[in-house]
Amino acid sequence: MKRFAWQVATILGMMAILTGCKSTYYSTMEKFGYHKRDILVDRVQDAQTAQEQAKKQFLTALEQFTAVVGYEGGELETTYKRLKTEFERSEEKAKAVHKRIGDVQSVAKALFKEWEAELNEYTNANLKRISQQKLEQTQERYARLIEAMQRAESRIDPVLAAFRDQVLFLKHNLNAQAVSSLEDELVSVRTDVATLVSAMEVSINEANDFIKAMGQE
Repeated sequence: MKRFAWQVATILGMMAILTGCKSTYYSTMEKFGYHKRDILVDRVQDAQTAQEQAKKQFLTALEQFTAVVGYEGGELETTYKRLKTEFERSEEKAKAVHKRIGDVQSVAKALFKEWEAELNEYTNANLKRISQQKLEQTQERYARLIEAMQRAESRIDPVLAAFRDQVLFLKHNLNAQAVSSLEDELVSVRTDVATLVSAMEVSINEANDFIKAMGQE
């Protein structure tokens, strides 16, 4: 039943977004018992999943690029098409990561704004102090999380650019000599992908810590 309510709330909420009103989206979700805090946790999970998928895809693309560089005969056109396909899939995964991180930032901003405003509504000084402390703790955890996410995000475009260059180059130079000339590029691409994967793993772990901490409060 709860799952159905979530689905209904999400549909109505998305309708609110399409009308261009985020506040309506949040108020609609809240009526179904899903507050900004809950939405933030869900969006962090979505961003985490998007990064996991992107990490795997970039490793797959690297494998395909390595296969192209290691070409030793056979149908070069087919090998090139595989690389192009993996590059395009990498672009799609990158877009998903960018969007999910943006979604996290959007709801976090709304949550903290609301939380800070509500502090002024307290008449009990002790409860206000406790809420203030929890807000500050959550903001600190979020700051670590978004920093890790953005650091990983910043590593994506250089890798995509490198893959894009290889695809464009091979498109008009599809021969064994041209392929062999990319051997030196492979070292640099491997380094960039390794850096990206490492940053994503840090971000994914930060997301785990954030989700666990939010669930314990």
